[in-house]
Amino acid sequence: MAIKITGIGSYIPRGIEKNEDFNNHEFLNADGSSINHENTVIIEKFKAITGIEERRYAKKEYTSSDLGFFAAEKAIADAQIDPETLDYIIVAHNYGDVQKGSNFSDIVPSLASRIKHKLRIKNPKCVAYDILFGCPGWIEGVIQAQAYLKAGMANRCLVVGTEMLSRVVDDHDRDSMIYSDGAGASIIEKDDSDTGILSFETATFTYDEAYFLFNGSSYNPDAEQATKYIKMYGRKIYNFALTNVPNAMKSCLDKSGIAIQDVKKIFIHQANEKMDEAICERFYKLYDYPMPEGVMPMSIHKLGNSSVATVPTVFDLVRQGKLDNQEVNKGDIVIFASVGAGMNINAIVYRY
Repeated sequence: MAIKITGIGSYIPRGIEKNEDFNNHEFLNADGSSINHENTVIIEKFKAITGIEERRYAKKEYTSSDLGFFAAEKAIADAQIDPETLDYIIVAHNYGDVQKGSNFSDIVPSLASRIKHKLRIKNPKCVAYDILFGCPGWIEGVIQAQAYLKAGMANRCLVVGTEMLSRVVDDHDRDSMIYSDGAGASIIEKDDSDTGILSFETATFTYDEAYFLFNGSSYNPDAEQATKYIKMYGRKIYNFALTNVPNAMKSCLDKSGIAIQDVKKIFIHQANEKMDEAICERFYKLYDYPMPEGVMPMSIHKLGNSSVATVPTVFDLVRQGKLDNQEVNKGDIVIFASVGAGMNINAIVYRY
């Protein structure tokens, strides 16, 4: 029995925020002091490190559950299924629904319940719930869905990753330029083919790493300090990811029995171009095998980091032939991998 993705869909907001749009921001250090560089220099250094040229922001009237619903509709249409036949709807996010102009996270009812409501599904046995697993949330949702399918508890699941990080960023923090909005969704089913999930790996590191990503006050000391924004210790995350993500990917690939030379694509969380490249290079070094050119499709240059949405979105873009010089063909071995708040890491080896 194979557990496979039978439908995929993504929603990419139309609002484009370019790097030069940040020229008038007042960026500050964490202690509130001024940065001794012009914004043009700050932005140029940012682009050199992250690879981000622009990012997408959703319309003011939308929330995360709206974006998740749009992506879910596309995945359901792609799989050509009746949504009433879904057994589970699993929605990964971090901040719930945040209205434009607010910093309040609304998660009652759950985003999964809201998306089920928007899909107009009547079946009460279609169970809807949220997971909070940081940026690896969509992959973790797929791992959970395959467990339900293997256990005979479900035949068909919808897994959604949706986020609107533009609503929870501190305008005075340079890291605010990383984040964006978006959603990706997938239908997970079982069949008798030889494609699908071959192995997975998942882990949570909290002893020293739990608060590498956290909610913190604005860098502007004159701002309301009770209001919290997404914050991170970038260097700590970089060093953590560089060691632990390649190891998780190797463990996952070894469990699958697939040889490194047979891996065609790595769909990695679009967090930071330089970090992602370093992770993949380190992964291939573990096998003493050269990293193939074009093995790691990237969407971060134009879409930014939309957290849980990045992996299903870049997979959808490649599947549709919308990324230059990138394609995935039947039988190809691909790896999904991510790292994020928690600190959580996961990976899936998948035969397309």
